[in-house]
Amino acid sequence: MSFDYIPIERVEKLTKKEFIENYYKPQKPVVITNQIEDWPAFSKWDFNFIREVAGEKMVPLYDSRKTDYTKKVNEPDFTITMSEYIDILEKGPTDLRIFLYNLMKEVPVMKADMHWPRLGIRLLKNLPLVFFGGQDAKVFMHYDIDFPNIFHVHFEGKKQCVLVDPKETKYMYRLPYSWLCNEDIDFDNPDYERFPALRKVRPYITELNHGEMLYMPEGWWHYMKYLSPGFSLSLRSLAGRPSNLWKGFANVAIIRYYDNWMRKRKGQEWLDYKDAESIRRTNATLEAAK
Repeated sequence: MSFDYIPIERVEKLTKKEFIENYYKPQKPVVITNQIEDWPAFSKWDFNFIREVAGEKMVPLYDSRKTDYTKKVNEPDFTITMSEYIDILEKGPTDLRIFLYNLMKEVPVMKADMHWPRLGIRLLKNLPLVFFGGQDAKVFMHYDIDFPNIFHVHFEGKKQCVLVDPKETKYMYRLPYSWLCNEDIDFDNPDYERFPALRKVRPYITELNHGEMLYMPEGWWHYMKYLSPGFSLSLRSLAGRPSNLWKGFANVAIIRYYDNWMRKRKGQEWLDYKDAESIRRTNATLEAAK
């Protein structure tokens, strides 16, 4: 048994006014097609191109294992060259991913292949981040630490994107001092007996193809699954709402350091506590709502 999904609206190329009025102000996700066909990247960016311009770069890789207390927040599992990684992607299914990697800092020539969307929000020009994954690779359900607005542009293959409105955070089994949910949850096949509050959640879903752009509003949960090998580019802005701006600052400047300190101090006991608390708190909220 799975969720009762809401399809994410899909529209063709938007004007600044259309985007601001219909999606940014109401904080509503949308897939925008035909928005980047004038980018050189639209026809150039594929695995062969990435291998050519960045093949020797060392890249951070993540696998599907649960959080390891010996690692800091977002610390990679290991590194290899981009060429070696693309070889792995092309051989078949793999759970290995590149996550939050500023490839254009390493390969500045790629910046000429893209244009910053002029849709009315100020994007952070120094943080065009890329994400790669092999067939069946999954990105855990989370929201971004700094509460940005995100334009997520996909290249190569197909990618499934599941989003959850932050209004439903109370039912998401969020880990304390974190921005991800209990990692034992399988969002493809949720266990409603162990995690009953998930019955209250109504996720949004879409599939991204080459050149399509997903707008993810501030604080929206997202879970990604690569249906075939591919990669995406995320362009982000600061949070526009003061409350989210403050929460993002607190996460970046205080909470992540506290979490790292507690991992070092208490080890696996700290992670076990967070797992148990996510269940206790969420189920208590569920009971209170009855």
